[in-house]
Amino acid sequence: METGLAKECMAFALEHGASKVRITLTTSVMDLVGILNGEVDKVSHSLDRSLQLALFVDGRYGSFSSNRLDMKELRAFILNAIDTVKMLEPDEFRTLPGRERIVKDAANGDECALLDKMEPRNLRDLALSMSIWKEKESLEKGFTILGEEGEYSETISELVVMDSEGLFARHSETSFEVGAEYTVATPDGKLYSGYWWDASSFFKDIEPSIAACGRNALERTVSQIGPGEAPGGKYMVVVDSECASKLLNPVLSALGGFAVQQKNSFLADDLGKKVFPENMTVWDMPLTPGKTGSRLFDSEGVATREMPIIEKGVVKTFFLNTYIAGKLGMEPTVEDCTRVVVQPGGRCSDYEALMAEAGEGILVTGFNGGNSNAATGDFSYGIEGFLFRDGKKVCPVKEMLMTGNFKTLWNALVDVADDSRPCMTKQIPSLLFRNVDISA
Repeated sequence: METGLAKECMAFALEHGASKVRITLTTSVMDLVGILNGEVDKVSHSLDRSLQLALFVDGRYGSFSSNRLDMKELRAFILNAIDTVKMLEPDEFRTLPGRERIVKDAANGDECALLDKMEPRNLRDLALSMSIWKEKESLEKGFTILGEEGEYSETISELVVMDSEGLFARHSETSFEVGAEYTVATPDGKLYSGYWWDASSFFKDIEPSIAACGRNALERTVSQIGPGEAPGGKYMVVVDSECASKLLNPVLSALGGFAVQQKNSFLADDLGKKVFPENMTVWDMPLTPGKTGSRLFDSEGVATREMPIIEKGVVKTFFLNTYIAGKLGMEPTVEDCTRVVVQPGGRCSDYEALMAEAGEGILVTGFNGGNSNAATGDFSYGIEGFLFRDGKKVCPVKEMLMTGNFKTLWNALVDVADDSRPCMTKQIPSLLFRNVDISA
């Protein structure tokens, strides 16, 4: 990481008119092997580097970025950036965060314990180990496997944030990822596609998933064959942990400072209010070592902390960076949530247990398109999944619509399982809702 280059850029900007500067350096090195129908199809090695420059000049502010990290070119780039900022209108709320808020203990980058050894490995063999193409004839029972795609990758990345008032924060992590997708055809000519993936910061945790990835993807693909029909109406709905973020992300976005400040949030007036049910508790837990999504600081270098986002239905925080907090006349927090954890209900281990609790309804395993209104919270999403009765899957369903309002939906939350996937930064288990509007 070119921290010396960043310091030189900062000094140069201060010498040529900037009063304050923040620099963000990102570096990512990835090795990837892709397979197609049982053979290696792609091998890549990529290095991505970028420098982001936040300039405060005469009460004005501008943000710029470049991936050309040559100091001669950067000098010209910085001079042009400063001239551009001088043409902007002054903004009294643009400043660096207070020194009491910045992170103090993120110097070496591995404080979150997300950095594994990048040892030499045969990535080709690892990628091919997920393939089931050579044995596909023995697996084809009522369908034909038309295509197989897969990827295995290893990445090491580093982020450094520094500013002209003494901030220096570093975050490093590794990522090992595997994914596979299949397309199958049935005798009547219908096509079905499905995928599976997994990821971890540690090779020992992802290794068992590599060989299983292809079979999991094929199983999810084949499970869609023979969809039935379900009439429109109000249903008990179980949402699989694989796709449950689709329902929580709009809630988190509505708590974002920019949305609140622009009045483009259906939760803009709800801070401190009990908007959601008693059994809905969501935390930001960025300080858990070794867990995906952990981070000691945000993009401003402000120290993160573990805090409730929604506690027993009460909205506890907005995500306010220094600028937005100033505009709103509120105390700043952090710019965004980092590692979201939805508290399990304690009664059900997974979506199958939720189905048993519900008895009859629809299990949603994927969302296909649709939209939501950030200002009102209304939504309409295409869904696919399974009709279930007596807690057991009856048949696949697809091309149905799930509609409603996020406040109404979450207030219909019945139970939360305990099956969130460790590979996701948002730890959202499978969810059970009552009286959800589903249309065919």
